[in-house]
Amino acid sequence: MASAAAAANLGSSSSSLKRPGKKPNINCSLQTPSTLHFPKQSTTYTSSSTTISTPTPTPTTKHPKLDTPSPVAPSPKQQQTQWNFLQSAAAMALDAVETALVSHERQHPLPKTADPRVQISGNFAPVPEQPVVQDLPVTGKIPDCIQGAYLRNGANPFHEPVAGHHFFDGDGMVHAVQFKKGSVSYSSRFTETNRLVQERGLGRPLFPKAIGELHGHSGIARLLLFYARGAFGIVDPSHGTGVANAGLVYFDGHLLAMSEDDLPYHVRVLPSGDLQTVGRYDFDGQLKTTMIAHPKVDPVSGELFALSYDVVQKPYLKYFRFSPDGKKSPDVEIPLDQPTMMHDFAITERFVVVPDQQVVFKLPEMIRGGSPVIYDKNKMARFGILDKNATDASNIRWIETPDCFCFHLWNAWEEPETDEVVVIGSCMTPPDSIFNECDESLKSVLSEIRLNLKTGKSTRRQILSEADQVNLEAGMVNRNLLGRKSRFAYLALAEPWPKVSGFAKVDLSTGEVHKYIYGDQKFGGEPLFLPRDPNSEREDDGYILAFVHDEKEWKSELQIVNAMNLKLEATVKLPSRVPYGFHGTFIGAKDLEKQA
Repeated sequence: MASAAAAANLGSSSSSLKRPGKKPNINCSLQTPSTLHFPKQSTTYTSSSTTISTPTPTPTTKHPKLDTPSPVAPSPKQQQTQWNFLQSAAAMALDAVETALVSHERQHPLPKTADPRVQISGNFAPVPEQPVVQDLPVTGKIPDCIQGAYLRNGANPFHEPVAGHHFFDGDGMVHAVQFKKGSVSYSSRFTETNRLVQERGLGRPLFPKAIGELHGHSGIARLLLFYARGAFGIVDPSHGTGVANAGLVYFDGHLLAMSEDDLPYHVRVLPSGDLQTVGRYDFDGQLKTTMIAHPKVDPVSGELFALSYDVVQKPYLKYFRFSPDGKKSPDVEIPLDQPTMMHDFAITERFVVVPDQQVVFKLPEMIRGGSPVIYDKNKMARFGILDKNATDASNIRWIETPDCFCFHLWNAWEEPETDEVVVIGSCMTPPDSIFNECDESLKSVLSEIRLNLKTGKSTRRQILSEADQVNLEAGMVNRNLLGRKSRFAYLALAEPWPKVSGFAKVDLSTGEVHKYIYGDQKFGGEPLFLPRDPNSEREDDGYILAFVHDEKEWKSELQIVNAMNLKLEATVKLPSRVPYGFHGTFIGAKDLEKQA
């Protein structure tokens, strides 16, 4: 979900969390306590509650001794480095410049969208890694068909922020629950990105945070500092700057952790249920550009479809696909007038559906003191319809959809009898409210958008009745019907925003909605639908899996809910807190055995 992080691709002290005598009364992440305590990043989890204060660390890079190995040692594949006198002197000088910059920044209040006291308060706060814990306690009965691993990605900053921080800026951490031979295990591990490994070795954050820090003149200064550190070899951005915190997909024997500012990272689920980062994954040298965090696997052909966007230079957008055995197609350059944020897209049986909407990147806005991610009211939103097998974009069909911004698209399909492509998405207003502070309350309206290929016109309708209207964000349809007409969608009840109090099962044709609430003062995230049997005649024959956190008891669990009747089947008690996060997937037991 770190969509704006692509902007960063231009050209600390910590204390352990202690359980308080009284639980915090936090009803919304905007209600912030007064102190921030970051966990020690160790293998021991001791905390249950987290509060935040304005960050106070003074920027100081942990310098390696001259002519001795650097602490930056991400993996056996990377050689240890040595700093010479010039590098050490440059590092100290640049640290002094950053100290002055931070001092200047603290004289001005941060917007809520960049204030760590807001963005990572309560259960949005980070946790240490949790090595695998076996034989977890279970209430109820886990359905026999659930065999494999449920995995969910999320943002989990390793270091305490020294300046601005947006929730999307955090380092990627994958949480894994494995169901194996009647036993359940849990583990959580950072994805060992190039960025994380270097910052951990140097003792503090040095890579720019695209949403929390890259705004206004101070954002430009931070970019220049980053470039200078790169020029002196203090940091090495050549192997990527991404956080891999948003999406997860299992394809061709690889579990991929993704954010759209980098290549994906290959993460392996070990037989024990623990997790291991294999490394940055370029599909055996075929992928040369970034890839968005929501690629689509066609359930029939087994192909993977993806986009890549660039915020600096043309072509601003590329489309490509992979065969089931991982062979990449040539890039298809899709002409755009300006760089546009494309966090998601959709597929049908024959087409890819590309949203070109009104949230755009305008880097010169930083010179004028603003954010480079803006809502362009003068731009006409539109969807592009492109043949899946296209070798160029000459036949793409653009259809205008006024004032439509969908951060996520849940499904799309073709209706040949009316020459229409139907797109299901949540239309968000204000469109840039996730990235920029505004007074207007966020609304996320589940919508059906019809794109008529014959007339070139579009229509849009609100699926829920006005009386049933509720913010619906993060979720899915039965993935066996991705790109095909589906009846049901399972979507997070994003209220009180930005928390998730439960999920809704929505009949997309009638608008009928059934809600499942996690419990009193219990909140979760994206509901994952797991089919009981891929050959089942009922589309909703399956189960919903979701991480849930109890803010009264300050404990986390995994809930398993029958998708047909919305009855709780089982609850898995987890050994440590699971912060609210982003997107997940499920890998069956047979696929786990086939991992690369």
